[in-house]
Amino acid sequence: MSTRIDRKGGDPTPVTPSLLRDWPLPAPGEDKYSRGTVLVIGGGRTTPGAAVLAGTAALRAGAGKLTLAVAESVAVQVGVALPECGAMGLPENANGSVTGEGLDRISSALDRADTILVGPGLDDLDLAEELLRRLLEREHSADMSEVASRPAIVVDAYALAGLPKLEERLEPLRGRLILTPNMHEAEILLGRGLKDLESDVMSIARRFDAVVSCQGVIAGSPGDGSGNAELWRITTGYGGLGTSGSGDVLAGAIAGVRARGTSGPQAACWGSHLHAAAADRLASKLGPLGFLARELADELPALMLELNT
Repeated sequence: MSTRIDRKGGDPTPVTPSLLRDWPLPAPGEDKYSRGTVLVIGGGRTTPGAAVLAGTAALRAGAGKLTLAVAESVAVQVGVALPECGAMGLPENANGSVTGEGLDRISSALDRADTILVGPGLDDLDLAEELLRRLLEREHSADMSEVASRPAIVVDAYALAGLPKLEERLEPLRGRLILTPNMHEAEILLGRGLKDLESDVMSIARRFDAVVSCQGVIAGSPGDGSGNAELWRITTGYGGLGTSGSGDVLAGAIAGVRARGTSGPQAACWGSHLHAAAADRLASKLGPLGFLARELADELPALMLELNT
């Protein structure tokens, strides 16, 4: 179920429990392989927790397997902190920032992934752009006759800033991208200040042929070239979401749902709603402020159970 909307002629579709129940997630399957594999690329020496938060959310959202590719100096610690993951080390500079030079080290993980999340914990804009460039080079060399089997790509945080500079080379990723910008990152993607969030998020979706989730507004890729796109708005969520690591959890939840075999728009709507509803639940238990991003992920399984029954 989805609703096609022309922004000029209608309001966004509210993402409600009723809508999600009519848009159910895939069945769990028989084993972890049937629920999809997520690869998270990020986690510098000073920011390994961002990758851990995103990976935890992906697993809590139901993904079957997880690999975290992080700065080599923290890979062992990350593997201990999240023993459910496979941890792989990437080259880093003297400051501990992940560079783009080591994708060959994780080629097997790139080939196996159903969804690749790039960005959580990357802490150098230039190096994040270079990493994205190397990933694009790899995609350009792939067999595009098998594009349907290529992984979805979720782009978050510093990696988003590289997209406008690489726009002319994005063809292999168009139609497979999910972007999760905050307000500042949305302005970078647009190249200007925000004017109307719904129209602006749709403009980003059209420009990059991507699904976009930003501040509770979700726009789908135009896809058919008609100029229309799907547009939704999250109807829940609490101010306490404005806390360190919250965006990593959102990106991870979307990546986890996407890896399970959903479409890009379905993953963005489900992941964004779960993220916001988790904040509501924590606010009712702990108070409006002070809950932690890692606690959001723990609420996801129960929320999915309620929405799938």
